[in-house]
Order: sequence, then C-alpha cells, then structure tokens
Amino acid sequence: MPTVTLEADRATAQLALDGPASDTVADLAEQLVHRPAAAVDDPAWITAARDARHDLPRQLRAPLARFRRHSGPQGALLLRGLPVRDQATLPPTPTVPDSVQREPSVSAAVLLMIAGALGDPAAYRAEKGGALVQNVVPVPGSEDVQGNSGSVLLTFHNENAFHPHRPDFVMLLCLRADHEGRAGLRTACVRAALPLLDPPVRERLASPEYVTCPPPSFGPQQDSVVHPVLSGDPADPDVRVDFAATTATTRRAAQAMEELRSAFETVQRTVPLRPSELAIVDNRVTVHGRTAFRPRYDGSDRWLQRTFVLCDLRRSRDHRPGDSHVLTR
Repeated sequence: MPTVTLEADRATAQLALDGPASDTVADLAEQLVHRPAAAVDDPAWITAARDARHDLPRQLRAPLARFRRHSGPQGALLLRGLPVRDQATLPPTPTVPDSVQREPSVSAAVLLMIAGALGDPAAYRAEKGGALVQNVVPVPGSEDVQGNSGSVLLTFHNENAFHPHRPDFVMLLCLRADHEGRAGLRTACVRAALPLLDPPVRERLASPEYVTCPPPSFGPQQDSVVHPVLSGDPADPDVRVDFAATTATTRRAAQAMEELRSAFETVQRTVPLRPSELAIVDNRVTVHGRTAFRPRYDGSDRWLQRTFVLCDLRRSRDHRPGDSHVLTR
C-alpha cells in the first residue's frame, strides 16, 4: 500500500511520499493531462481534478485534512516526492511578466488535486489574468520588485493582505531551483511569534489602526480601510499584514507593528525548495517571503508554480460572476 512518511523537522512539518505513493499521484496527474480540455482553467478540468483528489493515497489525504483543520505551530507544510516534469525535458524557465500555466500539465494537475483536498482553487482577475496556476519566476528588469517577479529579499507578507477574501492557503510547487541554491522560502507563524509580544503590543495589533494598500494592478479597492493586524481568538489569532504595503495610522500602532516584525524575524524558518517539493502556507496565521538570489536569465532559473486556495469558496460569491473560481474585484 502506498505510504507517506510524516517527518518532524525544525524548519517545517514535512510529508515525504515514497515511490508507490508518488507513482499513484503521477498516474492520477497523467490521466488529467490526457483528458480533453482547452485549459487548466476549464471548469470541466477543474471538476475532474477535484474529483481525482478522492483517489489520492489515503495516507496523503488524511494529513492534508488535519493540516486544513489546524496547520500546527509553524503554519506550513512541505510535501516531498511529488511528480513533476523530468528536468531533462522541462522547457526553459519563462522570463516574461505575468507568466501562467494554461495548458494541462502534471504540475498543474498536482496543484489542483491538492487544492481540492484543502478547499477550492481560486485566483484574482487582476493578478496574472486570473490563472489558477501561476508561474513564479524572475523577470528581467524586475529584480527589485517586492513581488513574485523579483529576486531581492522579499519581505514578510500575507498573500493579498489588502483583500477581503484573502487566500486561506498559498501553494508553491518547485519545478526548478535557482542555480546556486540560495533562494529559500521564509515563513513565520504568529503562533510562534505571539509569546514574544507583550500584552499591550498584542492589544495594539488587534486595534483597527492599520491600512494595507493593494498593488496597482488591482486598482482602487473598497477594502482599503483601517483594519487590525491580529483578529479572532486572542490566544490563537489570525494575522493580516504586508510589511511592504501595510502602514500604521498612529505612532503606537507603528511601534507595535515593528515589534511584530522583529518577532517574526526571531521565529522565522527558511526552506530551500527543490524540484518535486510543494510548500503549503497557511495564509491565515503565517506570513511568508523569500531570500535573495541571483537570476541568470539563461532558461534555467528558479521556477515555482503557485495556486491559491479558499476553504469556503461561497464567502466570495459576490466577487465571482457566474460562480467561477476567479475573483474579479
């Protein structure tokens, strides 16, 4: 029977698929690739991927269900041994802005099946045209961008922190590592950071004294209003912050956010993603970023593919015309 080994790791929880389990996932992905479909975003293909999740190895489905319910002290999970395209046949790393995966592929199938085990895949029309599977690659001329096309240190943030319907999970599947192996996914969970914050700081972070600006591609957002950084249960709060886009409206709030930044740096974990590894970040309780690396733009640069997940797609219904998986505002 296919097995998945759960490993305790100081950086993040890991699930290591053995050969039979990986083969099972590969077989399911290949079946999806060969289904008649115009694109990954075709509703019929999305439905087929969602149905295929039931055939994933039970030893994989159960840990994913537990992670969805409670993502643990680090709010991140690393899956190892997933099938991706062989490095020898992998095409050159894309170098154009807004690169996405529209054509059905093994990697896209893996992402959407696992997204179905966590909730539903979702995307934002203003971000890479609303593609469900997006390429995260360095783009020439964008080295200093605080975003997926840059290669400088990417500061800690919740994905789309400005939006009323932020992703619950962010999935990053590695197809190709950077040349020098320097690029690392950085994560920091508020569960680990909270004990480092004094009660008055927590109270200030839970006060609506912060504003997070959307990127220009999203245009004016009605949600660009004051909000707290910490919300929900004070003992296990959600976090909403982007240190490159969130500003405090008072001096005390700014000091509290700086203390949170320092706490995140203290508890952060860095994982260098390798081909066939998938990082899942609980965007509700964990911020993420990336260490700097040096792209060469020679066709062999770092290449990740990204998919967002919403646990309750219904909540964003007014943002999704036709009940699609794409939020248009």
